[in-house]
Amino acid sequence: MNETNPTRRDFIHLTAMGTASLILSCTKEEELLPTPAPQTPKELFIYVGTYTSGGSEGIYLCRLDMATGALERVGVTRGVAEPSYLALEPKGRYLYAVNELTEFAGKPSGAVSAFAINPQSRELTFINQHPSEGGAPCFLEVDAKGAFVLVANYVGGNVAVLPIQEGGGLGAAVDVKQHEGSGPNAQRQEAPHAHQVRLDAANRYAFVADLGTDKVMLYRFDEKQGKLTPGTPPSVSTKPGAGPRHMAFHPNGRFVFVINELDSTITAYAYDAAQGTLTALQTITTLPDGYSGSNDCGDIHVSPDGHFLYGSNRGHDSIVVYAIDSAGKLTYVEHVTTLVKWPRNFAIDPTGTFLLVANQKGNTLVSFQRNAQTGKLTPVGQPLAVPAPTCLLVVPPSV
Repeated sequence: MNETNPTRRDFIHLTAMGTASLILSCTKEEELLPTPAPQTPKELFIYVGTYTSGGSEGIYLCRLDMATGALERVGVTRGVAEPSYLALEPKGRYLYAVNELTEFAGKPSGAVSAFAINPQSRELTFINQHPSEGGAPCFLEVDAKGAFVLVANYVGGNVAVLPIQEGGGLGAAVDVKQHEGSGPNAQRQEAPHAHQVRLDAANRYAFVADLGTDKVMLYRFDEKQGKLTPGTPPSVSTKPGAGPRHMAFHPNGRFVFVINELDSTITAYAYDAAQGTLTALQTITTLPDGYSGSNDCGDIHVSPDGHFLYGSNRGHDSIVVYAIDSAGKLTYVEHVTTLVKWPRNFAIDPTGTFLLVANQKGNTLVSFQRNAQTGKLTPVGQPLAVPAPTCLLVVPPSV
């Protein structure tokens, strides 16, 4: 592929740095519990996004042994600049990667790259690349029909929609929504910083966590044209200075959880799927009592059974675990610190057996076995060396 110049990630990073055992019960249990997890496969494949400016070679392919939790490297796709976040097309034929750059093709933008997946070897073959329409793209979402890629641009402070063409390649953006505003943290919230874009299960509404403006933007999504229209209301506000970063939907579709990077909290929301609106229920800290050090929250996921919520702390270097009750409220379970070093991203396999952590500054991937009854995590296997890992994309066994 026609590789671009190295990223200015160092500049962005320096700016950012400066600047119990509970089992769920409810009277309508069928509304809370998703479809039972599929039979456990023998192995799963994982694509690992990285920072090439951090010493990596590109997108790594790893294998997870589902009997032991052991991880091993299988291969690497080279020549991809700063593939810090990855997304899979619903049928598993194509993979999309951000190129987290602040300049691309002579313009203040990053890019999105498209790859075809070999169904036998899982090897990636480059298809094409298009501008993300904003600097430092950091998150991708492929819509449920596999027709569009939505990208959140951190430095650009916007979200763009790129069409997926026949053969898996990308076309030029069909829509761009620019955010406006700022927040009270002068070093981190001097402008909009779109950090994540997520679609609901019905493919009707899109939500964008904007760290710079302390808002979750709400949009109606036209799955035929790829257009975004501001919702009613157009946004919900977090506490000033919270810095919303990532969000996770509960499997039952009735709750959304947002992790706030700057004030180390998680806010639980009730979700009205008919109207595409969020109503705050609870805000809870991600840190233990008495901790006074610096911290930036990273990622957030709900277990496939819907019983537990997990969040990552960078600084405290931990995975925090909460139980989720039938009303969407959270109760603390534990902090896990063993083998955790700046956990930018983590993933739970589709069966809910293992939770895998990408330690960006630790340069490792680690696996934890998840207790389905308590939600607690136990490290298994040995850490796997991968330079500057930033994203874990677990390929479902059916793909």
